[in-house]
Parts: sequence; C-alpha cells; structure tokens
Amino acid sequence: MKLILISDVAELGAKGDVVDVSEGYGRNYLLPKNLAVKATSGALKNAEALQRTRREAERKAFEEAETVAKTLVGTRVVVAARAGDEGRLFGSVTQADIVEGVRKFTGVELDRSTIQLTEPIKSIGLYEIRVKLHSDVEFPLSLDVIPA
Repeated sequence: MKLILISDVAELGAKGDVVDVSEGYGRNYLLPKNLAVKATSGALKNAEALQRTRREAERKAFEEAETVAKTLVGTRVVVAARAGDEGRLFGSVTQADIVEGVRKFTGVELDRSTIQLTEPIKSIGLYEIRVKLHSDVEFPLSLDVIPA
C-alpha cells in the first residue's frame, strides 16, 4: 500500500515522504491516526511540494547554523560564578549561564538545547564544551569559569 506521510513517523519516514507499507499497518495504524494519506496523483503532487519546501527549509537552517558556527569557532567565553576558597562553585554553571555568556561576549543568540554538557561544571577552570546547532554542524567552544 502506497501512502504519503502527513507527519514524521519514527523509523518510517518524514513528513511528505511516499512510503510503501503493508495493508494492515496502513489501514489499522497510519490512516486512523491521521499520520498518512493514500497516494493519489493529486496527493503525490502535494507530497513533492512538501518535500521541496522541507529541503529548502533544511538547507536554510544548515546555512544559518554554518554562519553562526564560523562566528563562534575559536571564541573563548568567560562566565563568572560564585565560588569558595578551593575553587568549588556554589551550585554549577548551567547551559543557560553559557548561553548568556555567549550572548554577552559575541551578541549571538543560542538556544540552551544546543549546548551539550557531558557533566555539570562545578569548579573554576577552562572547559571545552560542544555546541550542536544542526545535525551536521557541531563545534567546540572554550569556556572559562572564573570566580565572581
């Protein structure tokens, strides 16, 4: 059974994809949940238009991420945090703190979900963190945590 996906379906395809599935899966799951429509000639034309717009949006997002990455690569961001005598922080430096530091030093607005911390930053020092702006655009950022 040929269907056109209306929304993204895990392990099957993205919105606008034309997929070939078994009769039961299409009739009992995809169609009743409005995840897909039958592939008619008119619907196929709509699917092509959806795929074109999705590719264009994806290309535009990639280019914007590349531009931001080129701006931030090699940048050292300094974040001030309250710390004790031995260099241990009162609390930790969060993704939101890093995003605020990037905004103050470079003027670039990032979403906090793009900052990837492997573990919480709980002491003063220099850290290398990963920033993932797009599925294909990931780069390191130097973070210097200093006492406030």
